[in-house]
Amino acid sequence: MTERPLITGVGGKEPDVHPDAFAAPTSVVVGEVTMAAGSSVWYHAVLRADCGPIVLGAGSNVQDNCTVHVDPGFPVTVGERVSVGHNAVLHGCTVEDDVLVGMGATVLNGAHIGAGSLIAAQALVPQGMRVPPGSLVAGVPAKVKRELTDEEREGIKLNAAMYLELARAHGEAHTS
Repeated sequence: MTERPLITGVGGKEPDVHPDAFAAPTSVVVGEVTMAAGSSVWYHAVLRADCGPIVLGAGSNVQDNCTVHVDPGFPVTVGERVSVGHNAVLHGCTVEDDVLVGMGATVLNGAHIGAGSLIAAQALVPQGMRVPPGSLVAGVPAKVKRELTDEEREGIKLNAAMYLELARAHGEAHTS
């Protein structure tokens, strides 16, 4: 028997998963979660929208072992072509388009990550921090280090495109 993701409602709110989205076996998608076309949630990742909505934009990916959760008044909105690296945590925050959240990074309630930014691995973005578009952010607590180069911004887009292709391959492997 093929293992399937746990996609279920809670409190009368059901996930809305686009037919072209991929949720890996062992992933968990609970409550008021919207997964747009081409979005993907990877192995052992958890999206738990039990007290507010989570929106995952088109072509975005939440990689293995990530946690995405909300608090009352603090939904999670992830834009398009966003990569959330392995073991990262998004909690009650907004991440605009074309962002890479590095492995093991944590983004807390009310934080707002501007488009085209890179959150370094293991960074801790504190509650309420506003990251300007196109920024490199690193550290504990996180601080804006500099503006990204055009090459770095292009790399973020290429990473999201690679995960879109990987999601299609994994989706086919688990349906055949």
